[in-house]
Amino acid sequence: MAVVLGGCGGTAPNRAVSAAAADDPPASAAAQEPAVVDATPAADETTTAATTTAAVPTATSQPQVTTKTVTERKSIAFATRTVNDASLAKGVKKTRTSGAAGVRTLTYRVTYTGGVQTAKTLVKTVVTRAPVTKVVAVGTKAPASSRCDPNYSGCVPIASDVDCAGGSGNGPAYVTGPIRVIGDDIYDLDSDGDGVACES
Repeated sequence: MAVVLGGCGGTAPNRAVSAAAADDPPASAAAQEPAVVDATPAADETTTAATTTAAVPTATSQPQVTTKTVTERKSIAFATRTVNDASLAKGVKKTRTSGAAGVRTLTYRVTYTGGVQTAKTLVKTVVTRAPVTKVVAVGTKAPASSRCDPNYSGCVPIASDVDCAGGSGNGPAYVTGPIRVIGDDIYDLDSDGDGVACES
């Protein structure tokens, strides 16, 4: 429907207003209305939520820790020292001082965890008995000459013949008495048979 408005004193331009346009809503009005979305899930839909369960530590009993002091004794080996001895025949050995082992005492701190040894620390070490050095004498004396006849005490030389010194014999060897006969008088030195030769 068209409406024509007139003005006094002259003709005004026609202003046509579309009644249809005023009465009908704009075509884009429907598009401008916000869409309403039903967020309620349908009967056959299932909503799944992930659930995380944190592990809660449980109280456990700790193993018992104990400490003890422990002592141990260990042997200390003795040393051996040799000395020369001119009173002994060369090569002969004789013990002058017997050796003796010493004793060392060690103190430890030992830790046990749940009844099982887990640590051992040396705290102190003491020599409770010192070792005794063994002393061995080694002879250096040269061996005696074996040029003496074993039938007489003292040293009667071994020769083709032996006479008493200062006597009437002609040797070639002589001996100064008195000499005791301990075996056979092979040189006839004991003239009176009393067991003692070259008495005068």
